[in-house]
Amino acid sequence: MSDQAANQQNQQSAEGPTQSPQATRIEHDSLGDVRVPVEAMWGAQTQRAVENYPISGLHAHPALIRATMLVKKAAALTNRDTGRLDTHLADAIVTAADEVLGGKWRDQFVVDVYQAGAGTSHNMNANELLANRANELLGGKRGENKPVHPNDHVNMAQSTNDTFPTEMRVSTLLMIEETLPAIERLSEAFAQKGREFDGIVKSGRTHLQDATPIRLGQEFAAYALTLRRDADRLRNCRNTLYELNIGGTAVGTGLNAEPAYIDGVVAQLGKLTGMPFRRAESLVEIAPNMSSFVETSGALRALATDLIKIANDLRLLASGPRTGFFEIILPAVQPGSSIMPGKVNPSMAEMLNMVCFQVLGNDTTVTFAAQAGQLELNVMMPVIIQNLLQSFTILKNAMETFTDRCVVGIVANKERCEEYAFKSASLVTALAPYIGYGPAAEIAHEQLSSGRDIRDIVRDRGLLSEHDLAIILDPKAMTEPGIAGQGRTEKPIIGQASSGG
Repeated sequence: MSDQAANQQNQQSAEGPTQSPQATRIEHDSLGDVRVPVEAMWGAQTQRAVENYPISGLHAHPALIRATMLVKKAAALTNRDTGRLDTHLADAIVTAADEVLGGKWRDQFVVDVYQAGAGTSHNMNANELLANRANELLGGKRGENKPVHPNDHVNMAQSTNDTFPTEMRVSTLLMIEETLPAIERLSEAFAQKGREFDGIVKSGRTHLQDATPIRLGQEFAAYALTLRRDADRLRNCRNTLYELNIGGTAVGTGLNAEPAYIDGVVAQLGKLTGMPFRRAESLVEIAPNMSSFVETSGALRALATDLIKIANDLRLLASGPRTGFFEIILPAVQPGSSIMPGKVNPSMAEMLNMVCFQVLGNDTTVTFAAQAGQLELNVMMPVIIQNLLQSFTILKNAMETFTDRCVVGIVANKERCEEYAFKSASLVTALAPYIGYGPAAEIAHEQLSSGRDIRDIVRDRGLLSEHDLAIILDPKAMTEPGIAGQGRTEKPIIGQASSGG
């Protein structure tokens, strides 16, 4: 081998595999020539982004791709209707967008999510893809940019600074609609368990110490209500997201976008999605202000925080089985240990926790990125939408899995629940209105030191009759509002002259 050939081989090895000239085509942008893979549906500016940002290997979220195509389709239809864009060019762009909406060409979104600020690279990826495909539909070739040009025609009356915020809003709304049913199903699963477990009395716990009795069903019903409120909180986020700055172009002034286009494209998006979009009160305000996404991320943070608490509760309630609470039994979905035979772990609750921790981290990223914009634009939009959409996706999937593979299969350990309920010294709380706080505290201390049944201690001290004890310490009565046994005991409540009605 010659020295020249060896040097060339060493250089290729150091730089990685090279493409042959036959595998690329030459395209041009304002910076010069760019080699683009010959089969690529993208063009020069996208290729530069691919080479500039080999960061994570993560590409645009499917919901963002869908939203982008809806915006580009709405823009083409509106520009056609205003007469600015020739009908045959507009129709080709619309057909190309419909192909992507139908599932084709998704692999042609190749720009890393960590890219140039504001989403310009993503926007050009979409523009070049649609232009190339439209040209093929019109008999042209990829890379020629004629008769459809990515900037002049696909991006007509647009800027990244109004399309990308609009795509963020549309994609977020799409994910809200996908996620709400998952929250509602999980809430209903807990509500069903609440009804199923309503007759099971157990010890309540505060500060992780014994507290007054509660029904297991009441705990599960509370989880259901918490999740319903989380769903309502997320629904309320939709209102500001319906407000669009499309047509504001570069800085919100609407330069190069006719007034008819601005109103028309909002209306078209409404028709395409069935959502009540409206023109922003101020086109200048939307591009730099990310508060709608902070609010939505905050709703997901609240949901994740509630789910963490619920998952941790279930892990505690199922702990054991010999050395823990063991008041409920979670479905066994897989072996829990590689060394301890027979061990079963609360795997689905652990998975849910990990997902929720990731969502909390994503929310921190959204918050920091939202405050990092300057003047007329927030350039951190790509990382905001990436983290927000990821939070939606993993929360939705986790909740669906948690519902199906955990909650619906939870079984109550009624015997253990009731055993703990009647062992708790906190039962004396129900006696306090009749015998006083001080004597009740003395009984509690004796029960804790001796382990004797509270009822036996009360009998020995002659504080209440057998009749009154049975009424006051009725398990269900202690889990409802009011003074247990009021109006039905021989001994009056402290402060009353006599008992009865």
